Parts: sequence; C-alpha cells; structure tokens
Amino acid sequence: MILYHGSNVQVPEPRLLKIQRDLDFGKGFYTTSDYEQAKSWALRTVRIRNAGSALVSCYEIDDNALSKLNVLRFAKADLAWLEFVASNRKGSASQNEYDLVIGPVANDQTYPTILLYLDGFLDAESTIRQLLPQKLKDQWTFKTELSLSFLKCREIKQV
Repeated sequence: MILYHGSNVQVPEPRLLKIQRDLDFGKGFYTTSDYEQAKSWALRTVRIRNAGSALVSCYEIDDNALSKLNVLRFAKADLAWLEFVASNRKGSASQNEYDLVIGPVANDQTYPTILLYLDGFLDAESTIRQLLPQKLKDQWTFKTELSLSFLKCREIKQV
C-alpha cells in the first residue's frame, strides 16, 4: 500500500515530534492513502508557515505489517470516531496504547461542524448526520516508533 504525507519540507525518514497540536487522532505522524488529500495538506502547511515548498512524501507499507501493530480502525464517521476525535481535539484524550489509528479525516470543510459539537451546539447524532455526505478522506496516524519503522519512503514529489 502507498501512503502520502503533505508538508512544506522533505520527510524521507518520518519521526514523532515532541510538540504537536491537538489533531484528530492525537500525537503522531499523519499520512493518507489519497494523494490529493496529502497535496492539500502540503499547500496548507506552506500557506500557514509561510515557508518551504509544497511537497508530498510517498511511502510504502507492507499490508502484513499491520498484523504486527496494535491498530485502531474507524471504518466511517460514527459515534465512536466522533468521540475519539473530539477528545483528541480538546486535548483531553489520554495517550492511548495504539501504534496506528486509521479513519476519516475531519478536514477544513468538516471542522466547523465538529466545533459546533465540541461547543455543545450540536448533539452527536446531528453532527454525524451532517458529516456523512462529506465523503471524508482517510488518515493513517502512526503513533509509535514501531509503527514508523514499517514506512519506507519511495519518493518525494514537488506539488
């Protein structure tokens, strides 16, 4: 399987950063199986940081590697996914025991809906109902050094 990481710098050897923002799946190295999603992350990162150039690092991971990892997989945006994302976005999630978390992305289009949920203006059922038509892309968050050891960089593309 090929996974992509969008950034404003080359990332031939992924690593876990000590300081990170509160993202969907907590601290970790974020990738996606969708090149266009990674491209948008790269462009956004360049715009926000006003530095570097938009780059997409392409990695290969052997499907057999997943059997060696403790993986949490969300097949769709459902209540369990929403609660997991909400606790990570609020910074209240305990760092869990997972090596890898896979599931839908709460992207720029969906985040306002998630904020309404976090602020108590929408209940969980209404939030999920509003997110379902969004056709959310996936994200693969590598949370441990063990999980990162299975990623092999194949190329880095200029966007």
